[in-house]
Amino acid sequence: MAMNGGARRKPETRLGLVRRARKMNRILAETYPDAHCELDFRNPLELLVATILSAQCTDKRVNMVTPVLFSKYPAVEDYAAADRSEMEEIIRSTGFFRAKTNNIIGMAQAVCERHGGEVPGRLKDLVALPGVGRKTANVVLGNAFGVPGLTVDTHFQRLVRRFGWTEETDPVKIEHAVAELLPKSEWTIFSHRVIWHGRRICHARRPACGVCPLAALCPSFGTGPTGAEEAAKLVRSGPFS
Repeated sequence: MAMNGGARRKPETRLGLVRRARKMNRILAETYPDAHCELDFRNPLELLVATILSAQCTDKRVNMVTPVLFSKYPAVEDYAAADRSEMEEIIRSTGFFRAKTNNIIGMAQAVCERHGGEVPGRLKDLVALPGVGRKTANVVLGNAFGVPGLTVDTHFQRLVRRFGWTEETDPVKIEHAVAELLPKSEWTIFSHRVIWHGRRICHARRPACGVCPLAALCPSFGTGPTGAEEAAKLVRSGPFS
């Protein structure tokens, strides 16, 4: 594996990969000490709804919509009995609003019927709810229940492959591969760090390689501009629109 665009090195051992992954995580921790979930919420239900809305939509846009939504539907029973057309109008700007309305109402009805109106705190129960996959479930578990989980969104998938941590393309396989490299206690916060890094520096098309704190450890260094001045112009700051 060639690091930092330089001379080729010997194939990386499993132990070497684990050590490199953990060092990269430490650097990300130093770079983004305030990394956190960028969706606004006050309880597990609000986070679950916000995460459903975040599909194919920015957190910034979701946060613009949820104050009205959360005010109109303060309890899971309110979502379960919601007028579909009214909810669609509130969340229209998040995109795919009809499907999201179906998912939110269906999720709420299932929570009422199966879990006594309380959002469940187990992965197997969450993924059985309408519109809730592993990514959404791990967001809720990690940030509302304190249960460690990896949030394998598009940023996460792109970055861990660029890091050379895995060649898998299936989200579940990526999740398992990365989970084996880091302590379980780090899974949730690592997800935030890597998502922040993907939004700010390691962009899909032109990553700001020249100012990346992981440059010396990243086999994909050189995918974007390597000069500091040019790369610095690509760095973005939140909130993201």
